[in-house]
Amino acid sequence: MTLGLVLTGCSAEGGAGSGGGSDTLVAYTGQSGDYQINFNPYSPTVIDGPGTIFEPLFFYNIARKDKPEPRLGTAFSWNKQGTELSVTLRSDAKWSDGQKFTADDVVFTLDMIRKNPGMNSTGYAGTATAVDPTHVKITFDKPSFSDGPQVLGRSWIVPKHIWSKIAKPSQDVMKNPVGTGPFKLAEFKPQAFTLEANPGYYGGALALKKVRFVALSGNQSGADALKAGQIDWQTGPVPDIKDVSKNYPGYQAITVPMNQAALFTCSNAKLGCSGPQTDPAVRKAIYYAMDRTQLNALAFENTASEISPGFALPERDKAVVSAKLTDRIAPMQPRVDRATSLLESAGYTKGSDGIYAKDGKKLALTVKVVSGWTDYITAVTTVAEQMKKAGIKLTVQQVSWNEWSDARGRGQYELLIDSLSQGPAPDPYYLYSYFFSSATTAPVGRTANPNFARFKDAKVDAALNALKAIDPQDTAARQPYYDTIQTRIEKSMPYIPMLTGGTTSEFNTRKFTGWPTEDNLYAFPAVWGRPDNSQVFLHLKPAK
Repeated sequence: MTLGLVLTGCSAEGGAGSGGGSDTLVAYTGQSGDYQINFNPYSPTVIDGPGTIFEPLFFYNIARKDKPEPRLGTAFSWNKQGTELSVTLRSDAKWSDGQKFTADDVVFTLDMIRKNPGMNSTGYAGTATAVDPTHVKITFDKPSFSDGPQVLGRSWIVPKHIWSKIAKPSQDVMKNPVGTGPFKLAEFKPQAFTLEANPGYYGGALALKKVRFVALSGNQSGADALKAGQIDWQTGPVPDIKDVSKNYPGYQAITVPMNQAALFTCSNAKLGCSGPQTDPAVRKAIYYAMDRTQLNALAFENTASEISPGFALPERDKAVVSAKLTDRIAPMQPRVDRATSLLESAGYTKGSDGIYAKDGKKLALTVKVVSGWTDYITAVTTVAEQMKKAGIKLTVQQVSWNEWSDARGRGQYELLIDSLSQGPAPDPYYLYSYFFSSATTAPVGRTANPNFARFKDAKVDAALNALKAIDPQDTAARQPYYDTIQTRIEKSMPYIPMLTGGTTSEFNTRKFTGWPTEDNLYAFPAVWGRPDNSQVFLHLKPAK
Protein backbone atom coordinates (compact mmCIF):
# COMPACT_ATOMS: atom_id res chain seq x y z
CA MET A 1 0.00 0.00 0.00
CA THR A 2 2.83 2.39 0.87
CA LEU A 3 4.51 1.61 -2.44
CA GLY A 4 1.33 2.39 -4.33
CA LEU A 5 0.66 5.63 -2.47
CA VAL A 6 4.19 6.94 -2.87
CA LEU A 7 4.56 6.06 -6.52
CA THR A 8 1.09 7.29 -7.43
CA GLY A 9 2.25 10.64 -6.13
CA CYS A 10 5.35 10.37 -8.31
CA SER A 11 3.34 9.78 -11.47
CA ALA A 12 1.07 12.69 -10.66
CA GLU A 13 3.97 15.12 -10.77
CA GLY A 14 5.81 13.58 -13.68
CA GLY A 15 7.49 10.55 -12.15
CA ALA A 16 8.61 7.27 -13.60
CA GLY A 17 5.13 6.17 -14.45
CA SER A 18 4.32 9.23 -16.56
CA GLY A 19 6.16 8.39 -19.74
CA GLY A 20 9.55 8.75 -21.41
CA GLY A 21 9.35 12.53 -21.82
CA SER A 22 9.30 13.29 -18.09
CA ASP A 23 12.14 15.34 -16.65
CA THR A 24 11.62 14.01 -13.10
CA LEU A 25 13.76 11.09 -11.96
CA VAL A 26 12.44 8.76 -9.26
CA ALA A 27 15.21 7.26 -7.18
CA TYR A 28 15.27 4.50 -4.58
CA THR A 29 18.32 4.33 -2.34
CA GLY A 30 17.22 1.30 -0.33
CA GLN A 31 15.51 3.44 2.31
CA SER A 32 13.37 1.03 4.35
CA GLY A 33 10.70 2.86 6.31
CA ASP A 34 9.96 6.56 6.55
CA TYR A 35 12.61 9.21 6.08
CA GLN A 36 13.57 11.38 9.03
CA ILE A 37 14.50 14.82 7.79
CA ASN A 38 18.22 15.48 7.89
CA PHE A 39 20.06 17.43 5.20
CA ASN A 40 23.13 18.15 7.31
CA PRO A 41 25.93 16.90 5.03
CA TYR A 42 28.14 16.20 8.05
CA SER A 43 25.65 13.99 9.87
CA PRO A 44 26.00 10.18 9.68
CA THR A 45 22.20 10.02 9.24
CA VAL A 46 22.01 12.54 6.37
CA ILE A 47 19.43 11.47 3.77
CA ASP A 48 20.88 13.55 0.92
CA GLY A 49 22.59 16.86 0.19
CA PRO A 50 26.32 16.21 -0.34
CA GLY A 51 26.92 17.04 -3.99
CA THR A 52 23.32 17.82 -4.86
CA ILE A 53 22.75 20.75 -2.48
CA PHE A 54 26.11 21.26 -0.76
CA GLU A 55 29.08 21.03 -3.11
CA PRO A 56 32.71 20.04 -2.72
CA LEU A 57 35.45 22.10 -4.31
CA PHE A 58 36.24 19.33 -6.82
CA PHE A 59 34.72 16.02 -7.87
CA TYR A 60 37.02 13.00 -7.58
CA ASN A 61 36.00 9.89 -9.48
CA ILE A 62 36.69 6.83 -7.33
CA ALA A 63 35.72 4.45 -10.13
CA ARG A 64 38.70 5.31 -12.32
CA LYS A 65 41.76 7.54 -12.22
CA ASP A 66 40.40 10.76 -13.72
CA LYS A 67 41.66 14.25 -13.05
CA PRO A 68 39.61 16.06 -10.40
CA GLU A 69 36.69 17.88 -12.01
CA PRO A 70 35.97 21.47 -10.91
CA ARG A 71 32.90 22.20 -8.85
CA LEU A 72 33.25 25.21 -6.52
CA GLY A 73 36.99 25.22 -7.13
CA THR A 74 38.65 25.82 -10.50
CA ALA A 75 42.34 25.08 -9.76
CA PHE A 76 44.61 24.00 -6.92
CA SER A 77 48.30 23.47 -6.24
CA TRP A 78 50.64 22.34 -3.45
CA ASN A 79 53.95 23.82 -2.42
CA LYS A 80 56.95 21.47 -2.65
CA GLN A 81 56.84 20.59 1.03
CA GLY A 82 53.18 19.57 1.00
CA THR A 83 52.36 22.06 3.76
CA GLU A 84 50.42 24.63 1.76
CA LEU A 85 47.45 24.04 -0.53
CA SER A 86 46.29 26.95 -2.68
CA VAL A 87 42.80 26.86 -4.19
CA THR A 88 41.17 29.10 -6.77
CA LEU A 89 37.39 29.39 -6.48
CA ARG A 90 34.57 30.15 -8.88
CA SER A 91 33.53 33.78 -9.06
CA ASP A 92 30.03 33.09 -10.40
CA ALA A 93 28.52 30.80 -7.75
CA LYS A 94 25.64 31.89 -5.52
CA TRP A 95 23.83 30.33 -2.60
CA SER A 96 20.28 29.26 -3.38
CA ASP A 97 19.00 32.19 -1.29
CA GLY A 98 20.73 34.57 -3.70
CA GLN A 99 23.77 35.56 -1.63
CA LYS A 100 27.18 35.37 -3.28
CA PHE A 101 29.56 32.49 -2.57
CA THR A 102 33.07 33.61 -1.55
CA ALA A 103 36.27 32.35 0.00
CA ASP A 104 34.90 33.29 3.43
CA ASP A 105 32.40 30.43 3.12
CA VAL A 106 35.19 27.95 2.43
CA VAL A 107 37.26 29.21 5.36
CA PHE A 108 34.25 29.10 7.66
CA THR A 109 33.40 25.54 6.59
CA LEU A 110 36.90 24.21 7.10
CA ASP A 111 37.22 25.95 10.48
CA MET A 112 33.88 24.48 11.53
CA ILE A 113 35.00 20.98 10.56
CA ARG A 114 38.23 21.31 12.51
CA LYS A 115 36.45 22.58 15.64
CA ASN A 116 33.77 19.87 15.66
CA PRO A 117 35.16 16.31 15.94
CA GLY A 118 31.75 14.81 15.13
CA MET A 119 31.86 16.53 11.72
CA ASN A 120 35.51 15.82 11.01
CA SER A 121 35.29 12.41 9.35
CA THR A 122 38.50 13.07 7.39
CA GLY A 123 40.69 14.10 10.34
CA TYR A 124 41.25 17.55 8.84
CA ALA A 125 43.73 19.63 10.87
CA GLY A 126 44.66 22.48 8.54
CA THR A 127 44.23 26.25 8.82
CA ALA A 128 42.39 28.04 6.03
CA THR A 129 42.82 31.70 5.10
CA ALA A 130 40.95 33.79 2.56
CA VAL A 131 43.51 35.52 0.35
CA ASP A 132 40.75 37.33 -1.55
CA PRO A 133 37.14 36.44 -2.51
CA THR A 134 38.26 33.76 -4.99
CA HIS A 135 41.43 32.38 -3.42
CA VAL A 136 41.97 30.28 -0.31
CA LYS A 137 45.24 29.15 1.23
CA ILE A 138 45.24 26.09 3.49
CA THR A 139 48.31 25.46 5.62
CA PHE A 140 49.32 22.37 7.59
CA ASP A 141 51.81 21.96 10.41
CA LYS A 142 53.46 19.09 8.53
CA PRO A 143 53.45 17.68 4.99
CA SER A 144 49.87 16.65 4.22
CA PHE A 145 49.66 15.66 0.54
CA SER A 146 47.10 12.95 1.27
CA ASP A 147 44.74 15.51 2.80
CA GLY A 148 44.24 17.08 -0.62
CA PRO A 149 41.46 14.88 -2.05
CA GLN A 150 39.69 14.84 1.30
CA VAL A 151 39.69 18.62 1.72
CA LEU A 152 38.94 19.24 -1.93
CA GLY A 153 36.56 16.37 -2.61
CA ARG A 154 34.87 15.55 0.71
CA SER A 155 34.38 18.92 2.38
CA TRP A 156 30.83 20.09 1.75
CA ILE A 157 30.93 23.88 1.63
CA VAL A 158 28.16 25.55 3.64
CA PRO A 159 27.01 29.20 3.79
CA LYS A 160 28.69 31.19 6.55
CA HIS A 161 25.78 33.64 6.81
CA ILE A 162 23.51 30.78 7.91
CA TRP A 163 25.68 28.22 9.64
CA SER A 164 27.56 30.75 11.77
CA LYS A 165 24.28 31.24 13.66
CA ILE A 166 23.86 27.53 14.47
CA ALA A 167 24.92 26.72 18.03
CA LYS A 168 25.52 23.01 17.47
CA PRO A 169 26.19 22.47 13.76
CA SER A 170 26.99 18.77 14.17
CA GLN A 171 23.49 18.14 15.55
CA ASP A 172 21.32 20.40 13.41
CA VAL A 173 19.24 18.42 10.88
CA MET A 174 19.12 21.35 8.45
CA LYS A 175 15.43 21.28 7.54
CA ASN A 176 15.80 24.17 5.08
CA PRO A 177 19.17 23.60 3.38
CA VAL A 178 20.73 26.43 1.41
CA GLY A 179 23.53 25.41 -0.93
CA THR A 180 25.33 26.23 -4.16
CA GLY A 181 24.59 22.88 -5.79
CA PRO A 182 22.55 21.99 -8.86
CA PHE A 183 19.49 21.17 -6.72
CA LYS A 184 17.56 22.55 -3.80
CA LEU A 185 14.93 21.00 -1.57
CA ALA A 186 11.42 21.34 -3.00
CA GLU A 187 9.39 19.18 -0.64
CA PHE A 188 9.89 16.77 2.25
CA LYS A 189 7.51 14.10 3.44
CA PRO A 190 8.43 10.98 5.43
CA GLN A 191 7.49 8.76 2.47
CA ALA A 192 9.40 10.78 -0.14
CA PHE A 193 11.29 14.00 -0.67
CA THR A 194 11.89 15.96 -3.84
CA LEU A 195 14.84 18.00 -5.04
CA GLU A 196 14.32 20.50 -7.83
CA ALA A 197 16.79 22.18 -10.15
CA ASN A 198 18.41 25.25 -8.66
CA PRO A 199 17.51 28.09 -11.07
CA GLY A 200 20.56 30.10 -9.96
CA TYR A 201 23.06 27.30 -10.49
CA TYR A 202 26.29 28.54 -12.04
CA GLY A 203 26.36 25.55 -14.40
CA GLY A 204 23.23 26.72 -16.18
CA ALA A 205 19.82 25.15 -16.61
CA LEU A 206 19.69 21.43 -15.88
CA ALA A 207 17.99 19.01 -18.25
CA LEU A 208 16.91 17.01 -15.21
CA LYS A 209 14.38 19.19 -13.40
CA LYS A 210 13.46 17.09 -10.37
CA VAL A 211 14.70 14.11 -8.40
CA ARG A 212 12.26 12.35 -6.13
CA PHE A 213 13.66 9.97 -3.51
CA VAL A 214 11.10 7.44 -2.33
CA ALA A 215 10.99 5.27 0.78
CA LEU A 216 9.76 1.73 0.25
CA SER A 217 9.68 -1.39 2.38
CA GLY A 218 12.91 -2.93 1.09
CA ASN A 219 14.65 -4.56 -1.85
CA GLN A 220 11.63 -6.58 -2.96
CA SER A 221 9.52 -3.44 -3.17
CA GLY A 222 12.32 -1.84 -5.17
CA ALA A 223 12.37 -4.73 -7.62
CA ASP A 224 8.58 -4.61 -7.93
CA ALA A 225 8.64 -0.87 -8.60
CA LEU A 226 11.38 -1.37 -11.15
CA LYS A 227 9.33 -4.06 -12.86
CA ALA A 228 6.38 -1.67 -13.05
CA GLY A 229 8.55 1.12 -14.47
CA GLN A 230 7.81 3.29 -11.43
CA ILE A 231 11.39 4.09 -10.38
CA ASP A 232 14.19 5.18 -12.64
CA TRP A 233 17.33 4.43 -10.65
CA GLN A 234 18.04 2.10 -7.82
CA THR A 235 21.21 0.51 -6.49
CA GLY A 236 20.50 -2.90 -5.10
CA PRO A 237 19.73 -6.50 -5.92
CA VAL A 238 16.95 -7.72 -8.18
CA PRO A 239 16.10 -11.34 -9.00
CA ASP A 240 18.11 -12.82 -11.87
CA ILE A 241 20.37 -9.83 -11.95
CA LYS A 242 22.27 -11.02 -15.04
CA ASP A 243 19.18 -10.56 -17.24
CA VAL A 244 17.98 -7.12 -16.19
CA SER A 245 17.46 -5.86 -19.74
CA LYS A 246 15.30 -8.93 -20.50
CA ASN A 247 13.32 -9.00 -17.26
CA TYR A 248 12.97 -5.24 -16.91
CA PRO A 249 12.37 -3.84 -20.43
CA GLY A 250 13.81 -0.37 -20.84
CA TYR A 251 16.38 -0.80 -18.06
CA GLN A 252 20.08 -1.56 -18.05
CA ALA A 253 22.31 -2.61 -15.16
CA ILE A 254 25.93 -2.02 -14.28
CA THR A 255 28.01 -3.71 -11.57
CA VAL A 256 31.15 -2.14 -10.10
CA PRO A 257 33.26 -3.84 -7.38
CA MET A 258 33.91 -1.13 -4.82
CA ASN A 259 32.52 -1.20 -1.29
CA GLN A 260 33.55 -3.98 1.05
CA ALA A 261 30.80 -5.78 2.96
CA ALA A 262 31.71 -6.61 6.54
CA LEU A 263 30.31 -7.42 9.92
CA PHE A 264 30.96 -4.25 11.88
CA THR A 265 31.78 -4.89 15.52
CA CYS A 266 31.70 -2.57 18.50
CA SER A 267 35.19 -3.76 19.27
CA ASN A 268 36.75 -1.52 21.88
CA ALA A 269 35.88 -2.27 25.51
CA LYS A 270 37.94 0.72 26.64
CA LEU A 271 35.55 2.99 24.77
CA GLY A 272 32.48 1.33 26.26
CA CYS A 273 31.77 -1.60 23.93
CA SER A 274 30.46 -4.71 25.65
CA GLY A 275 29.88 -8.27 24.52
CA PRO A 276 31.90 -11.24 23.25
CA GLN A 277 32.79 -9.38 20.04
CA THR A 278 35.22 -7.19 22.02
CA ASP A 279 37.54 -10.25 22.05
CA PRO A 280 39.72 -10.35 18.90
CA ALA A 281 39.69 -14.16 19.07
CA VAL A 282 35.91 -14.13 18.61
CA ARG A 283 36.12 -11.73 15.68
CA LYS A 284 38.76 -13.83 13.96
CA ALA A 285 36.84 -17.05 14.66
CA ILE A 286 33.84 -15.59 12.83
CA TYR A 287 36.14 -14.57 9.99
CA TYR A 288 37.50 -18.10 9.55
CA ALA A 289 34.16 -19.85 9.99
CA MET A 290 32.55 -18.02 7.05
CA ASP A 291 31.86 -19.87 3.81
CA ARG A 292 32.24 -16.93 1.46
CA THR A 293 31.57 -18.98 -1.67
CA GLN A 294 28.17 -20.01 -0.30
CA LEU A 295 27.55 -16.47 0.93
CA ASN A 296 28.21 -15.01 -2.51
CA ALA A 297 25.88 -17.47 -4.19
CA LEU A 298 22.98 -17.23 -1.75
CA ALA A 299 23.04 -13.53 -0.86
CA PHE A 300 24.68 -11.74 -3.77
CA GLU A 301 23.88 -13.80 -6.89
CA ASN A 302 27.64 -14.24 -7.35
CA THR A 303 28.11 -10.53 -8.06
CA ALA A 304 30.54 -10.09 -5.15
CA SER A 305 34.24 -10.93 -5.25
CA GLU A 306 37.22 -11.66 -3.03
CA ILE A 307 38.18 -9.38 -0.16
CA SER A 308 41.48 -8.76 1.60
CA PRO A 309 41.51 -8.67 5.42
CA GLY A 310 43.71 -5.58 5.08
CA PHE A 311 40.87 -3.83 3.19
CA ALA A 312 42.86 -2.78 0.13
CA LEU A 313 40.78 -3.64 -2.95
CA PRO A 314 42.25 -6.84 -4.47
CA GLU A 315 41.98 -5.55 -8.04
CA ARG A 316 42.16 -1.75 -7.94
CA ASP A 317 44.79 -1.74 -5.18
CA LYS A 318 46.58 -4.94 -6.12
CA ALA A 319 49.99 -3.27 -6.06
CA VAL A 320 49.67 -2.25 -2.40
CA VAL A 321 48.03 -5.36 -0.90
CA SER A 322 50.60 -6.27 1.75
CA ALA A 323 52.72 -9.38 1.30
CA LYS A 324 53.05 -9.46 5.10
CA LEU A 325 49.40 -10.34 5.67
CA THR A 326 48.65 -13.82 6.99
CA ASP A 327 45.88 -13.98 4.37
CA ARG A 328 46.36 -11.66 1.42
CA ILE A 329 42.83 -12.74 0.44
CA ALA A 330 40.19 -13.92 2.91
CA PRO A 331 39.53 -17.66 2.50
CA MET A 332 36.54 -18.39 0.29
CA GLN A 333 36.00 -21.75 2.00
CA PRO A 334 35.39 -22.07 5.76
CA ARG A 335 38.23 -23.05 8.09
CA VAL A 336 36.20 -24.22 11.06
CA ASP A 337 39.16 -25.96 12.70
CA ARG A 338 41.06 -22.68 12.70
CA ALA A 339 38.04 -20.89 14.19
CA THR A 340 37.55 -23.37 17.02
CA SER A 341 41.28 -23.44 17.75
CA LEU A 342 41.26 -19.66 18.22
CA LEU A 343 38.32 -19.85 20.59
CA GLU A 344 39.73 -22.66 22.67
CA SER A 345 43.10 -20.92 22.92
CA ALA A 346 41.22 -17.88 24.26
CA GLY A 347 39.60 -19.94 27.02
CA TYR A 348 36.28 -20.87 25.47
CA THR A 349 34.85 -24.34 26.03
CA LYS A 350 32.04 -25.97 24.07
CA GLY A 351 28.84 -26.79 25.94
CA SER A 352 26.51 -29.73 25.47
CA ASP A 353 24.44 -27.61 23.08
CA GLY A 354 27.45 -27.15 20.79
CA ILE A 355 27.87 -23.46 21.66
CA TYR A 356 31.09 -22.20 23.19
CA ALA A 357 31.07 -20.37 26.51
CA LYS A 358 33.52 -18.54 28.74
CA ASP A 359 33.17 -17.52 32.37
CA GLY A 360 29.66 -18.92 32.34
CA LYS A 361 28.52 -16.79 29.40
CA LYS A 362 27.59 -18.33 26.07
CA LEU A 363 29.20 -17.10 22.89
CA ALA A 364 25.97 -15.55 21.64
CA LEU A 365 25.81 -12.35 19.59
CA THR A 366 23.12 -10.23 17.95
CA VAL A 367 23.69 -8.86 14.46
CA LYS A 368 21.59 -5.90 13.32
CA VAL A 369 20.40 -5.57 9.70
CA VAL A 370 18.03 -3.12 8.05
CA SER A 371 14.53 -4.51 7.44
CA GLY A 372 13.93 -4.94 3.74
CA TRP A 373 17.60 -5.21 2.75
CA THR A 374 17.02 -8.68 1.37
CA ASP A 375 20.59 -9.34 0.25
CA TYR A 376 22.05 -8.37 3.62
CA ILE A 377 19.29 -10.23 5.47
CA THR A 378 20.12 -13.34 3.48
CA ALA A 379 23.82 -12.73 4.12
CA VAL A 380 23.56 -12.52 7.92
CA THR A 381 21.05 -15.37 8.06
CA THR A 382 23.47 -17.49 6.07
CA VAL A 383 26.39 -16.50 8.30
CA ALA A 384 24.32 -17.35 11.38
CA GLU A 385 23.83 -20.87 10.03
CA GLN A 386 27.52 -21.15 9.18
CA MET A 387 28.56 -20.07 12.68
CA LYS A 388 26.73 -22.99 14.30
CA LYS A 389 29.44 -25.30 12.99
CA ALA A 390 32.01 -23.22 14.89
CA GLY A 391 30.02 -23.13 18.11
CA ILE A 392 28.98 -19.48 17.78
CA LYS A 393 25.36 -18.37 18.11
CA LEU A 394 24.30 -15.40 16.01
CA THR A 395 20.81 -13.95 16.31
CA VAL A 396 19.63 -11.78 13.41
CA GLN A 397 17.73 -8.65 14.41
CA GLN A 398 15.93 -6.70 11.69
CA VAL A 399 15.46 -3.01 12.49
CA SER A 400 14.54 0.17 10.65
CA TRP A 401 17.26 2.08 8.86
CA ASN A 402 16.91 4.89 11.36
CA GLU A 403 17.41 2.56 14.34
CA TRP A 404 20.28 0.75 12.61
CA SER A 405 22.02 4.01 11.68
CA ASP A 406 21.65 5.45 15.18
CA ALA A 407 22.98 2.25 16.80
CA ARG A 408 25.93 2.22 14.40
CA GLY A 409 26.84 5.83 15.16
CA ARG A 410 26.52 5.52 18.93
CA GLY A 411 28.15 2.10 19.21
CA GLN A 412 25.05 0.53 20.67
CA TYR A 413 25.37 -2.81 18.93
CA GLU A 414 27.41 -6.02 19.03
CA LEU A 415 27.48 -6.77 15.32
CA LEU A 416 25.82 -5.19 12.31
CA ILE A 417 26.21 -5.63 8.58
CA ASP A 418 27.36 -2.69 6.48
CA SER A 419 30.10 -1.88 4.01
CA LEU A 420 33.29 0.16 4.18
CA SER A 421 33.11 2.90 1.57
CA GLN A 422 35.99 4.28 -0.43
CA GLY A 423 37.40 7.79 -0.13
CA PRO A 424 37.60 10.65 -2.62
CA ALA A 425 40.40 9.15 -4.69
CA PRO A 426 41.33 5.60 -5.82
CA ASP A 427 43.72 5.04 -2.91
CA PRO A 428 43.08 2.84 0.18
CA TYR A 429 44.63 5.50 2.41
CA TYR A 430 41.29 7.27 2.60
CA LEU A 431 39.30 4.23 3.70
CA TYR A 432 41.93 3.67 6.41
CA SER A 433 41.77 7.30 7.55
CA TYR A 434 37.98 7.09 7.77
CA PHE A 435 37.34 3.74 9.42
CA PHE A 436 40.55 3.04 11.34
CA SER A 437 41.77 6.40 12.64
CA SER A 438 41.46 7.31 16.31
CA ALA A 439 40.45 10.80 15.18
CA THR A 440 37.18 9.57 13.64
CA THR A 441 35.79 7.54 16.54
CA ALA A 442 34.18 8.27 19.91
CA PRO A 443 33.17 6.54 23.14
CA VAL A 444 29.99 4.49 23.10
CA GLY A 445 27.01 6.81 23.48
CA ARG A 446 28.62 9.56 21.46
CA THR A 447 28.44 9.58 17.68
CA ALA A 448 31.46 8.20 15.84
CA ASN A 449 31.91 9.19 12.22
CA PRO A 450 32.80 6.94 10.55
CA ASN A 451 35.07 4.72 12.72
CA PHE A 452 31.99 2.95 14.01
CA ALA A 453 33.99 -0.03 15.33
CA ARG A 454 35.73 2.22 17.89
CA PHE A 455 39.09 0.91 16.67
CA LYS A 456 42.17 2.63 18.12
CA ASP A 457 45.76 1.63 17.38
CA ALA A 458 48.75 3.92 17.92
CA LYS A 459 50.79 2.23 15.18
CA VAL A 460 47.99 2.68 12.66
CA ASP A 461 47.61 6.34 13.64
CA ALA A 462 51.37 6.86 13.23
CA ALA A 463 51.34 5.18 9.82
CA LEU A 464 48.42 7.34 8.68
CA ASN A 465 50.25 10.47 9.79
CA ALA A 466 53.38 9.34 7.94
CA LEU A 467 51.42 8.69 4.73
CA LYS A 468 50.11 12.26 4.78
CA ALA A 469 53.65 13.52 4.37
CA ILE A 470 54.54 11.39 1.35
CA ASP A 471 53.74 12.34 -2.21
CA PRO A 472 51.09 9.84 -3.40
CA GLN A 473 53.22 9.12 -6.46
CA ASP A 474 56.06 7.73 -4.31
CA THR A 475 54.63 4.23 -3.96
CA ALA A 476 57.85 2.67 -2.67
CA ALA A 477 58.04 5.07 0.27
CA ARG A 478 54.38 4.52 1.11
CA GLN A 479 54.34 0.71 1.11
CA PRO A 480 55.93 0.10 4.55
CA TYR A 481 53.15 2.15 6.12
CA TYR A 482 50.51 0.26 4.17
CA ASP A 483 52.11 -2.94 5.47
CA THR A 484 51.77 -1.69 9.04
CA ILE A 485 48.15 -0.63 8.65
CA GLN A 486 47.02 -3.79 6.91
CA THR A 487 48.73 -6.20 9.29
CA ARG A 488 47.46 -4.36 12.36
CA ILE A 489 43.94 -4.38 10.95
CA GLU A 490 44.16 -8.09 10.20
CA LYS A 491 45.40 -8.80 13.72
CA SER A 492 42.56 -6.92 15.40
CA MET A 493 39.81 -7.33 12.77
CA PRO A 494 37.34 -4.71 14.11
CA TYR A 495 35.42 -5.07 10.84
CA ILE A 496 35.08 -8.75 9.91
CA PRO A 497 35.60 -9.00 6.13
CA MET A 498 32.86 -10.70 4.13
CA LEU A 499 33.19 -9.92 0.40
CA THR A 500 33.90 -7.02 -1.93
CA GLY A 501 30.43 -6.03 -2.97
CA GLY A 502 29.56 -5.85 -6.63
CA THR A 503 27.57 -2.63 -6.48
CA THR A 504 24.78 -3.06 -9.03
CA SER A 505 22.56 -0.25 -10.25
CA GLU A 506 19.56 -0.43 -12.53
CA PHE A 507 18.82 2.55 -14.80
CA ASN A 508 15.78 3.57 -16.83
CA THR A 509 17.50 4.05 -20.20
CA ARG A 510 14.18 4.43 -21.99
CA LYS A 511 13.44 7.59 -20.03
CA PHE A 512 16.92 9.13 -19.58
CA THR A 513 20.18 9.14 -21.49
CA GLY A 514 23.69 9.84 -20.19
CA TRP A 515 24.01 7.02 -17.65
CA PRO A 516 27.48 5.73 -16.72
CA THR A 517 28.59 2.66 -18.65
CA GLU A 518 31.52 0.28 -18.36
CA ASP A 519 33.14 2.17 -21.25
CA ASN A 520 32.36 5.58 -19.75
CA LEU A 521 32.50 5.20 -15.98
CA TYR A 522 32.59 8.94 -15.30
CA ALA A 523 31.27 8.44 -11.74
CA PHE A 524 30.68 5.61 -9.29
CA PRO A 525 27.11 4.75 -10.34
CA ALA A 526 25.45 4.19 -6.96
CA VAL A 527 22.27 6.17 -6.28
CA TRP A 528 23.28 6.46 -2.61
CA GLY A 529 26.84 7.50 -3.48
CA ARG A 530 27.59 11.10 -2.60
CA PRO A 531 28.66 13.27 -4.38
CA ASP A 532 28.70 10.62 -7.13
CA ASN A 533 24.92 10.67 -7.64
CA SER A 534 25.01 14.43 -8.24
CA GLN A 535 27.59 13.95 -10.96
CA VAL A 536 25.29 11.47 -12.68
CA PHE A 537 22.33 13.83 -12.35
CA LEU A 538 24.36 16.51 -14.14
CA HIS A 539 24.90 14.16 -17.10
CA LEU A 540 21.31 12.97 -17.53
CA LYS A 541 18.89 14.16 -20.18
CA PRO A 542 15.31 13.08 -20.84
CA ALA A 543 15.16 10.66 -23.74
CA LYS A 544 13.30 11.93 -26.76
